[in-house]
Amino acid sequence: MGVIGYVKGKKLDRWMGGYLRHLSERRRRAAVSGPRHLVFTFVDHWEPLWNEVTDDVGDARVRAWSEGYPALAKRFTDADGIHPQHTFFFPGEQYRARWMDALAELVRARLGEVELHLHHDGDTPDTLRADILRYLDELGRHGHLSRDADGRKRYGFIHGNWCLANSADDGRMCGVDEEIPLLFDTGCYADFTFPAPESEAQPNIVNQIYWPIGDLSARKAYENGERARVGEVKDDRILMIEGPTALGFRPNKMPVRIEMADVAANDPVTPARVKRWVDAGISVEGRPEWVFVKVHTHGAPELQAASVLGASSRALHEELTTRYNDGREWVLHYATAREMFNIAIAAMDGKAGNPGEYRDYKLAPPPASGRSA
Repeated sequence: MGVIGYVKGKKLDRWMGGYLRHLSERRRRAAVSGPRHLVFTFVDHWEPLWNEVTDDVGDARVRAWSEGYPALAKRFTDADGIHPQHTFFFPGEQYRARWMDALAELVRARLGEVELHLHHDGDTPDTLRADILRYLDELGRHGHLSRDADGRKRYGFIHGNWCLANSADDGRMCGVDEEIPLLFDTGCYADFTFPAPESEAQPNIVNQIYWPIGDLSARKAYENGERARVGEVKDDRILMIEGPTALGFRPNKMPVRIEMADVAANDPVTPARVKRWVDAGISVEGRPEWVFVKVHTHGAPELQAASVLGASSRALHEELTTRYNDGREWVLHYATAREMFNIAIAAMDGKAGNPGEYRDYKLAPPPASGRSA
């Protein structure tokens, strides 16, 4: 395969411009006095029924997490004394009450939170809105999801198959151009879908926290955005929170890999990968000492669970709690998706110091945690 074929096959032509802009911005990144703070979030496209298995198999997958995750997470703590936080983006179409109750136990133990993950195809705005509101009601019955002061449910979102705002070239796996404003209208505070650099859905905005701008009802409206910065918060749209994307090279050869922060059984965590994530980490413009890193997985199936609940995650948290929590160069803060959003908004509002103080800055913890007001 030649260079042109490789570029097209890997969709590099769609996002390389944004990646080069990111590298240029990183070289101009302001110097930081004192340690940097690493805000680390692990999001999971958590599908107990992945591959159309039976409910019995789903039960076993949920049980593996109920038993295995506390044993893993309670071995590690960040600078604030918080254990690793796992955000379970649960597919609404797979709702089972007993699985929501099992996740509520992990939330009460302060080991994570639940948000909404959704696969859909051939929808209209009306059918999509009805489905989302039904799923929010179902998850909310078990104490999941944050609430506004008026009791309205607020949620983070991941789009199944990446195709946010009808962004697939063939128009499949969504159907709703105006998905971004619809998400906001139903209570979504931020989208955590990307990166997806080998998908046509990946925007040409790379390694950023940003606000979508322009005609938000247009197909793939998130392709146009404005970087989050100190002094400006937009309260009329969702926030886009990306994870790290990077390239690794060998001399005179094609890139070794396209790094998209996917923790997988066939791509386990290594110190080199963690360094790539941190090097590509995102900051709110004007607050360079707060570095945001969001990684993802599909952790429910057996092979993935064995990795994410085993050696791969042990390597991850050992690296984070040693190399990135020494108190001199780095201070570590584990955060759920909601907490990462809150800390980002606090940065935009000009807050400084310890980002761990702003985990509940705008959106309160879900009722299942026992900590919400």
